[in-house]
Amino acid sequence: MIADVRPEARIAQEEIFGPVLAVIPVQSFEEALAVANATDYGLTGAVYTKNAQKIERAKREFFVGNLYVNRKCTGAIVGAHPFGGFNMSGTDSKAGGRDYLLLFLQAKSIAEKVG
Repeated sequence: MIADVRPEARIAQEEIFGPVLAVIPVQSFEEALAVANATDYGLTGAVYTKNAQKIERAKREFFVGNLYVNRKCTGAIVGAHPFGGFNMSGTDSKAGGRDYLLLFLQAKSIAEKVG
């Protein structure tokens, strides 16, 4: 855990796959959303609150591929949670979702003059 990280710090702006927690202090929920969205990445995010308005706002305005509300932000359940990122985190297609199959197809256009 690294405490008191500035939002523009490298550790706050890069996608790190490891046991790392960067704690960025904020003064409000609005500031928290702004800080969370001020990165090129958006694989997964979590919001812990009992406030229904904040939950709905997070659903609309927190730009991540997978949003977890009042639960840990890891551990997508295979067959239940399609998984994929937002922005530079992944393809925006969700593994396990309908659009994911299209990643395995190749479009082809054929024109033939007959006669």
